Amino acid sequence: MLSSGLVIADDLTGATDTGHEFAARGLRTLVSASTAPSDTPSSDTDVRVVDTDSRYADPSSAAAAVHDVVGTDDHSFVYKKVDSTLRGNLVGETDAVLDATAADLALVAPASPRNGRTTVEGYHLVDGVPVAETAAGNDPDKPVETSHLPTRYSASSYSVSRLPVNRVATGPAAVADALRDRARTGRGIVVADASHERHLEALADGAARSGLNVVYVGSAGLARYVETPPPRGAGPASVPTRDRTVLCVVGSTNPTTLDQLDGLPAEPVVSLDLDAAVEDPAGASAEAAAACSSRLADRGVAVLVSAPDEDAPRRALDAGRRLGIDDQTVRARVAETLGSTVERLWVGGPPAPESVFVTGGAVAADVFESLDAAGVVLSGTAVEEGIPLGRLSGGVADGTPVVTKAGAFGTPGAIRKCIARLGGDDAYE
Repeated sequence: MLSSGLVIADDLTGATDTGHEFAARGLRTLVSASTAPSDTPSSDTDVRVVDTDSRYADPSSAAAAVHDVVGTDDHSFVYKKVDSTLRGNLVGETDAVLDATAADLALVAPASPRNGRTTVEGYHLVDGVPVAETAAGNDPDKPVETSHLPTRYSASSYSVSRLPVNRVATGPAAVADALRDRARTGRGIVVADASHERHLEALADGAARSGLNVVYVGSAGLARYVETPPPRGAGPASVPTRDRTVLCVVGSTNPTTLDQLDGLPAEPVVSLDLDAAVEDPAGASAEAAAACSSRLADRGVAVLVSAPDEDAPRRALDAGRRLGIDDQTVRARVAETLGSTVERLWVGGPPAPESVFVTGGAVAADVFESLDAAGVVLSGTAVEEGIPLGRLSGGVADGTPVVTKAGAFGTPGAIRKCIARLGGDDAYE
């Protein structure tokens, strides 16, 4: 009997938003870290989503992490989730999936037209702009240097071909024929154009019809259409709406998230003291936890923010330079302060927050680690496109409702909507 389907993501919010596409179809879906305890419950899991936290790892470490997660199990399907703005170790991780499986081909389609991500003539675009010319091209750790997917994949150890949009638009049968033609020349990578949801559907359907062993490489968009076995048991458990206190942890510096913060009232917001976080993370977290606890008691909502404006990262780095601390350590100390603040709120004495919202993949991973959570069981419902709802699994906050959001996702009112859904507070609608 085949084991559950496997999704491998390189960050936590990407893992949850992709996992949601399977949970929404009635498949019980568990998101966990590759380092999660081996006794994480999975006997009734249809889809296992693993976050390798490898987006900013060195390429060899990232590839090894992916290879280890695939292991030797005979998965019902394998899906390598990649960033919809092409950040991370796309090539090495795609090669690792092919290395670790008996797949004939890797079908690469990172487009997500619903979220403004399209691939046309091999060029990947965000809202019509070549991705290398967007914020992803200025990523401080791994900037995206080319928008042309075949060029990006030219570093692969496998041969690479492109499936053009005119062939994809013809439909699943044409896609299946194209994949079979490609497979006759040996194992390799097919990079596909997609500028509309129906193109992603044709790609997934064509792969299923081809009779080939195909591993899928894409953002959450392609996952929506991948053929899966039927659920093996009860579907995802719901998260009923009711009054709850809500802790929001906002660690993303993406302009989309900053715009969403602007739509919140000032009263529940707790801005991290960046100078203190860089110099004394323990002291800064104690101060922030006390402020959040007060907001939760008085208003039922606390919004812990590490970067309240676009200039905040620069201020944190400047604080580090004054103290002789390198940039990487500065970022680590800010993350440590956020995680420690969350931990204090749960273990420092009752009452703990009754739900949590977190935005930013790395921040979400830090928060879950601070709570000793093994992962998230997704509910199959979402607050908005790409913003799923679930419950924490394991640790001191086991069963706590949680919403995760990638920094670049959501409408201007997304954070307000998340607070309203988690806390049952009509004032945030």
